[in-house]
Amino acid sequence: MSSLTYFSLGNNRLVGQIPSDIGNSLPKLQILKFQNSKFEGQIPTSLSNATNLIQLDLSNNLMHGSIPSLGLLANLNQVRLGKNSLEADHWAFLASMENCTELIELSLQWNLLDGILPSSVGNISTNLQALVLRGNQISGRIPSTIGKLHNLYILDLSINKLSGQIPSTIGNISHLGHFFLDDNNLSGNIPISIWQCTELLEFNFSINDLSGLIPSDLSSSPFYSRGSTLLVVDFSHNNLTGQIPESFGSNNMQQVNLSRNELSGPLPEFFRRMTMLELLDLSYNNFEGPIPTDCFFQNTSAVFLEGNKKLYSKSSTVSFPICGSTSDSTKSNNGASLTKKIHLPLRVIVLLILVPLLTILLFLVSWVLVTLWKRRVFSFSQCSDLFKRYNYVLNWCSGMPSMLGLPQPKRRRVPIPPSNNGTLKKVSYSDIIKATNWFSSNHKISSTQTGSIYVGRFKSEKRLVAIKVFNLNQPGAYESYFIECEVLRSTRHRNIMRPLTLCSTLDHENHEFKALIFKFMVNGSLERWLHSEQHNGIPDRVLCLGQRISIATDVATALDYIHNHVMPPLVHCDLKPSNILLDVDITALLGDFGSAKFLFPDLVSPESLADIGGTIGYIAPEYGMGSQISTGGDVYSFGVLLLEMLTGKQPTDDTFADGVSIHNFVDSMFPDRVAEILDPYMTHEEHQVYTAEWLEACIKPLVALGLSCSMVSPKDRPGMQDVCAKLCAVKETFLQFGDFSL
Repeated sequence: MSSLTYFSLGNNRLVGQIPSDIGNSLPKLQILKFQNSKFEGQIPTSLSNATNLIQLDLSNNLMHGSIPSLGLLANLNQVRLGKNSLEADHWAFLASMENCTELIELSLQWNLLDGILPSSVGNISTNLQALVLRGNQISGRIPSTIGKLHNLYILDLSINKLSGQIPSTIGNISHLGHFFLDDNNLSGNIPISIWQCTELLEFNFSINDLSGLIPSDLSSSPFYSRGSTLLVVDFSHNNLTGQIPESFGSNNMQQVNLSRNELSGPLPEFFRRMTMLELLDLSYNNFEGPIPTDCFFQNTSAVFLEGNKKLYSKSSTVSFPICGSTSDSTKSNNGASLTKKIHLPLRVIVLLILVPLLTILLFLVSWVLVTLWKRRVFSFSQCSDLFKRYNYVLNWCSGMPSMLGLPQPKRRRVPIPPSNNGTLKKVSYSDIIKATNWFSSNHKISSTQTGSIYVGRFKSEKRLVAIKVFNLNQPGAYESYFIECEVLRSTRHRNIMRPLTLCSTLDHENHEFKALIFKFMVNGSLERWLHSEQHNGIPDRVLCLGQRISIATDVATALDYIHNHVMPPLVHCDLKPSNILLDVDITALLGDFGSAKFLFPDLVSPESLADIGGTIGYIAPEYGMGSQISTGGDVYSFGVLLLEMLTGKQPTDDTFADGVSIHNFVDSMFPDRVAEILDPYMTHEEHQVYTAEWLEACIKPLVALGLSCSMVSPKDRPGMQDVCAKLCAVKETFLQFGDFSL
């Protein structure tokens, strides 16, 4: 045992304490991995005697106390202690790490580290590539010595209490690729030296108190002389002023968020040239002038301009004031336009008289036809013919405004996926082969019962897409493909994952081939955030309470839409975390409608019950007893999902045995002991245990809603419309407690 070099017990939910003499008992130990378990107590100080240690991973446990000195571990290259309750103790451990000259990664996110980050941070190994201190309570200024870490690639100091200015020495970290300072108390100007980091891919300075102009003289920077690699910029929720400089635009940028600042001036022309841009948020600033008429600016799911009172549109397809209709543009000299008489044209007067009369007439005709049919005065076919004539009259009336020379009433612009003639054209089998490298396993991201999902990029496109290829040899694959196509045709909602286009053809062996192409969701599925330990956990993937409320509201809104606003109503039938996808801003989209069913009242039969999909733990209990498909089944699944989001436990967790469900488990602790079963990661953003006021105002209403939705009897469950209303009320209450990001 003393010769052991590799010791890994991670992802096993082990409990207890790590033996205090582990470093003495295993002197030759090189790799120690106890991540994603439930170890508690302090980190043994004897680890300093395991002088051959190379990797130490105790992340995502229940460890507490001070981080011990690791200075004697000269070979150490990776330290992962994130997601615990560890304390800094004046940062003595950091000073001791000056001797760890081989260190490449130091990840201490989501702990209780407080106090001022010492200048000794700059004396850590010059080989350091990742320094992650996200989600602690670090205060004071960022030490200027941090610029000595020349090889840093990831620097994450977000969600702390840092203050003062961003040090200009940051520009010395020329290899910096990912830089996060969001959610602090930083002030002053953004240093122009930031552009000396020539390999930046993304940086986030949002939710601070930064002021001044966006640095503009970038043209002489080597960063721009060779073409920018920058993909993501977030300066939102600050006090930045002035115009967006022309040199700010980079053709490679994918996401730009400058919302909630004091920026002004016209919208820069360079946004038109940024062909890879997927998200542009300029909302709640002081921009003015016309909105460009480019197709990109008309994409309401990608461009956000609300809150800019002086912006206007020259196009009726953009949901902003038409040029000449804003408060400023309608004013004439001395206010004369407000006192002029209004003269209505004759055709308008005629229209005002005819429309009410025709409306009354059409209503009476409809009532008479229905009454006669009910009394069997007319046969169904006769009534059908009369209804056709009625519809002809109705269509004629709807065209009356244009016949009278009046503008057509504006319709709410609904974004339609570019299935054939949009930005993503119908793709061929050859296109898919090239995009997935012949369906390479390296491109495969997940599997379903009816096929596989790949990530790829078409030659004609610069954005990544998800390609769902159906295995037509599997039972139900055809039905799954056609129901998703029907969802494409029937739905229009911001929280529903709809295909961009499709491919229905023959493959290279002349076998039938069917695939659907979706937008690639950069943040993956909700399941990977709630249970990251099952997917080679990413340390930063933590959802705070506000984000969970927002996700639940998004999902509930999507369900309310398909239940109550689609005709005939649509039931998802397989609601679970892996079918909820998260966009770049953690907006939730409901996906995988392959098991969905439309509720045709005259066609529902017991035989159709054999086709019910669903997943164990989420499927409604009445389906197992022969009940027909109903919207109540989705409500039950949503209730289970909500309880899972609050507790962090899957409905199939080992905790639930001997007939105990997640509903019964939560109900047994509700309301007095509900704090004991909450997912501890929800508290990280607020850095505190929830108070009684929090529990009463936000937590308990959510738990109560999850319990009511997951009742065994369908008649005891609320409808999704009521669920949405209750979630919106909780969301409003949550926001009243402080300025939290949703």
